[in-house]
Order: sequence, then structure tokens, then C-alpha cells
Amino acid sequence: MDNILFLFFLFIALELFEVNWQKSDSLYGVLYNNYLIYKKSLFTFFIFNPTFFYALFLLVYLNVDSMLLIAIAIVKFIDVFFKISMMKKLDNGEKMENIMPVNAKMGFIFRYMNVLIYPISFLFAVNYL
Repeated sequence: MDNILFLFFLFIALELFEVNWQKSDSLYGVLYNNYLIYKKSLFTFFIFNPTFFYALFLLVYLNVDSMLLIAIAIVKFIDVFFKISMMKKLDNGEKMENIMPVNAKMGFIFRYMNVLIYPISFLFAVNYL
């Protein structure tokens, strides 16, 4: 089970990486940070979203047919491709307000929720807890 703990802590580290490069006080700021990376290249954008690939890796590596682990991968997939869709709209000159009408404040708890939710869900998915 030490292998599961290693995978768990790696998940936390990757989530922290994603949260910190996207860090902003508002949702528009997070989207703008994503847009800056997207403008460099789509490949770079994918590199800066490693938990998407990590979730797919976990599905294949652990060969677990847990619905929760599949759900994590699906949510990560939707997240990345929803962001890409928004980045394309920004690239085409649409205003941020038209793409995302609400500019929510990103408090500490809201910003770091995924650092807890995804890794703990992973532990439940592999029946570690």
C-alpha cells in the first residue's frame, strides 16, 4: 500500500503545481493566466495541466474499474477541454465578460479545494480509506 500513498502524494503535488501557476484573486485572473499559457502553445498548455494526464495514467496503471476514478478522469477531461474552448474564444477576440459572465472571487479555500478533493477521492476510489 506504500505505492498508493506515493501516488496520493504525487497527486497532491501535481494539484499544487496547477493551483499555483493559475493563482489569482478572481476567476477572470485564473482564466487570464490560463490564456497566457495557451497563447504560448497548446502543447505547453497541456504540460501545465498534468493532473489530466495523471488521472488517465492512474486508470491504466492501477487497472482499477472504480467509477470514482473514472469520474475523476472525466472531470479532468471536461475541465481541460472547457478551458481550451474558452481560450479559443478569447483568442478570437471575445471579451472575458461574454465568455464567463461572473467574476467570482477566489479565496484561499476555494482556490485549494481541488488539492484535497481529487487526491482524497483517489484514495476512496482505490479502497485505501
